[in-house]
Amino acid sequence: MNENIVHWTVTPPHAAGLFPMPAGLAPALRDALEKLGYRGLYSHQIQAYQHLRLGQNAVVSTSTASGKTLCYNLPVFDALFRDPSARAIYIFPTKALAHDQEETLTQLDEQIGRVIPVGAYDGDTPTAHRAFIRSNAHILLTNPDMLHTGILPQHTSWAEFFRNLRFVVLDELHIYRGVFGSHVANVIRRLKRVAAHYGAHPQFILTSATISNPQELAERLVEEKCALVDEDSSPNGQKNFILYNPPIIDPDLGIRSSASSEGVRLAGDLLAYRVQTILFARARRSVEMILRALHDRYPKESGQIHGYRSGYLASERRAIERGLRSGNVRAVVATSALELGIDIGGMDASIVIGYPGTVASLRQQIGRAGRRRGTSVGVLVASAAPIDQYLMQHPEFAIERSPENALINPDNPLILLQHIRCAAFELPFKPGEKLGSIAWDTLKEFLDILEQAGVLHSAASRYYWVADQYPAQDVSLRNATAQNVILRVEGEEESHVIGTIDQLSATWMVHPGAIYLHEGQSYRVKSLDLENSEARLAPSGEEYFTEPKNQTEVEKISIIESAPTLNGEKTWGEIRVTTQVVGFRKIHWITRETLGQETLDLPPNQLRTTGYWFTLQDEAIEYLRQNQLWTNDVNDYGPNWNALRQIVRQRDHFTCQMCGAVETDRAHHVHHKIPLRSFASLEQANALDNLITLCPSCHRKAELVVKIRSGLSGVRYVLNQLAPLFVMCDTEDLGAVSDIQSPLADGRPAVLLYDQVPAGIGLSEALYHMHDRLLNEAMGLVSRCPCQDGCPSCVGPGGENGAGGKQEALALLQVLTRGEQLVVT
Repeated sequence: MNENIVHWTVTPPHAAGLFPMPAGLAPALRDALEKLGYRGLYSHQIQAYQHLRLGQNAVVSTSTASGKTLCYNLPVFDALFRDPSARAIYIFPTKALAHDQEETLTQLDEQIGRVIPVGAYDGDTPTAHRAFIRSNAHILLTNPDMLHTGILPQHTSWAEFFRNLRFVVLDELHIYRGVFGSHVANVIRRLKRVAAHYGAHPQFILTSATISNPQELAERLVEEKCALVDEDSSPNGQKNFILYNPPIIDPDLGIRSSASSEGVRLAGDLLAYRVQTILFARARRSVEMILRALHDRYPKESGQIHGYRSGYLASERRAIERGLRSGNVRAVVATSALELGIDIGGMDASIVIGYPGTVASLRQQIGRAGRRRGTSVGVLVASAAPIDQYLMQHPEFAIERSPENALINPDNPLILLQHIRCAAFELPFKPGEKLGSIAWDTLKEFLDILEQAGVLHSAASRYYWVADQYPAQDVSLRNATAQNVILRVEGEEESHVIGTIDQLSATWMVHPGAIYLHEGQSYRVKSLDLENSEARLAPSGEEYFTEPKNQTEVEKISIIESAPTLNGEKTWGEIRVTTQVVGFRKIHWITRETLGQETLDLPPNQLRTTGYWFTLQDEAIEYLRQNQLWTNDVNDYGPNWNALRQIVRQRDHFTCQMCGAVETDRAHHVHHKIPLRSFASLEQANALDNLITLCPSCHRKAELVVKIRSGLSGVRYVLNQLAPLFVMCDTEDLGAVSDIQSPLADGRPAVLLYDQVPAGIGLSEALYHMHDRLLNEAMGLVSRCPCQDGCPSCVGPGGENGAGGKQEALALLQVLTRGEQLVVT
C-alpha cells in the first residue's frame, strides 16, 4: 500500500488568532455571542464587519470551517438590530444548506431575545406558511431557483420586504460558475432592478471556497465593487492529506484497480479503528454502488453506514446529519450534497473517490474532516482519468493555491434574452434604462426582438409584457437553452413526470434505448419525441448502462484572434458544431464489458459557439511523417482498390450488409472489418473476407467503432481530459474534435476544444491564452504515464480493433512544445 501513496502532506496544528469584538457592536449582539461561547473574533470576521459598516460590499475567501458564516451574520444582525425595519436575503445554492443555516440563525436570534424573525422560503415551504414569511421575515433564506421563479415575478407581494432590503448574501460563491453562474448573475440583475424600483440599493456579502479569482467572480456576478477578505486566523488541528494512486493490475494496458474498490478498502481500515469517515463520490449511482459494497463487506456495521444524496427524503437527510453530529453514524457515502457547509460535526477522515472536478471542490470535501481541532486525514483516491493522474504527478495543484478561475458570461445572448423576458414580466422597461451593465441601445435591440415575437408591446416608449405565459417557469438556471424535454414514466395505469432535460442534451442522454438514472432508479427510454419535447421511459432492472456514439462536423464562422505558435498556429473563433448520435453501446455496470451495440437515426443538433483550435506547420507534419511518427494520413488502399471495390460490391449484391439498403444513384462504400493499418501488408488487409459493403451512413457508424487511435486523436483526448483542471469546469462543459483535414485549418490537421454552450461562456478563450502551458502539461502527463501504447490515463485506450497512439501523440506534443530541430530530407 505504501508504494501507492504518492504524496503525504502534514499540516501542523495552529491556534486561533482572536481579536476583540468591534467596539461599535450592538451590546445585545455582543452578549448573545458571549453566551454562545465566543471569546473574540477571527481577523476575517472583523474585516468583513468593518467593510460592511463602511457601506462597502465584501467577498470572503477563506478555508473550509473558518467561520465564514459569522462574516455575514455579524454585520447583518448588527444592522437589523439597530434598524428593525431593515431586511436581508440570504441566497444558498441548495435548499439543504439554507435549512441548515436557518438553525444557526435561529439559535443566535434566541440568544438576543427573538427580535429578528428568520424564514426559509423555497419549494419545500408549505403554502400555508408563505404569506406569513412574506409579511414577517426580516432575514429570508432561499436559493437562486426560488428567487428566480417564486419571488421576483411576485415582487408586488414582497413590496415591504424589497422597500427595506439592506443586504444580499451569496454563500458558496464558487458554485456560481459556467452556465449556472451566468444565469444567477442575471437573476441578481433582476433583483437589483426590482429593489431599485422600491427605492432600495442593498449591500452584497459573498463567501467562497478558495479559488484564484474570488474578487473578479464576485464583481462579475453582482456588478459592484467588492472588497476582498482573505486573511484567515481560524484554528486548525493537525491535517494529513494523502494522494493515493490505486495499483496497476495490467502494466501493458495501464489499467489500475478501480478507485471505488480501493476507497471501500481504505474506508474499512478506518472503520476498524472506529474513525468516523465520509466518502465522496461524483455520481448518485456511484454512491449507491459504494454503499452496497460497504454493507456487503461490513454487515455488522451496516446500520451505521448510510448514503446521502439528492433523492433522499428531507427527513432522511436530517436524521443522517444528526447521526453524524452525535457519532451514531460511523460512515456516510455522499455526493457533493455534503460538500457545502452543512453542519455534520467533526468528521475524522474524508475519502474522495476520484477527482471531483475542481480543486475548490476537492478542498471543500477534504476539509469536511477535522472540524473538532483534532488530528484528521483526507485521502484523494485517483481514478484512471488523465486529470486524476495529472494530480498524482503534480501534488502542488491540490496543495498550493488553486490555479482555477471560475468563469461566467452573463451576456451570453441566449441566457440574457431569457432573463430580459423575465425582467419585462416583472416591470415594464422604460427608455434609457439599463439591465445591470447592459446599456439601453443593446437592451432595446433585445426588446424589439421580443416585440416582434409578440410577447412585448411598446406604448409611450415603454415595453410591456403582453404574453399569457409566465416566462420564469420556462427558464432553467442550469441550462443555456430554454426548451426542455419532459421525462415521462409510463405506469400500468397512468404515467407521471420525473423531471426534464434540456433539448441539446436529450439526444445523447435520453435517446431510444438509453438507460437513464433518476433518484437511484434505472429507466429504459422507450421513445424520444423531439417535436413534442417528450421522452417516454419505463422502469428497468438492466445490469448495464449506455454510452452514446456521436458523429461531429465543424464549420468555421469567423476568426476572433489568431497567433503563431511553436511549429504551428493557434486560433480562437466562432464555430458551428453539428453533432448527431448515430448509435450507442451497452456497458456492464461492474465489469465495464461491452455487451452490445445498436445504431440510431436521430436528427442532428447544431451548436453555434466559440472554440480554440491549433494546427501544425507543413514542415512539422513532414518531419513526423519521415520519422514514421505520423499516422494521420488518408489510407492508401493500393493500385487495385477500385477493381477490388467492384468485386466486393458485386459479391454483396450491391446491398449494405448492415441495414439492407440497395444502391441507387450513388455507389456504396467498401469497409475494412479490421483496420488497414493493423496489417503488415496490403494483401492481408485487402483480403476479401476482411471487406464488406456498407452504405455511406452505416460506414460512418462502423468507422466510429474500429477507428485506430492516432497521435492527433491522442492529443485531443488528453487535452479534453486535462483542460477542465485549468478553467474550472466539468469535462462535459468542453467538446473536443480532432480532424486530419479540418475545415477550420483549410484542410490541415487540427485539434479543437470548444464550449458546449451556445455562444460560449469563455472556456475556449481562456484555453487559447494558455495554449503553451496546456500543451506542456499534457506532454508531461503522457511522457510519465507507465503504459506501453496508450491507456485511459493518458492518450486514451486503443480502438477496439486497433492499436494505441501514445508514441505518435508524444512526438506531436514534443514538436509543438520543445522546438525539436525539424530536419526534412
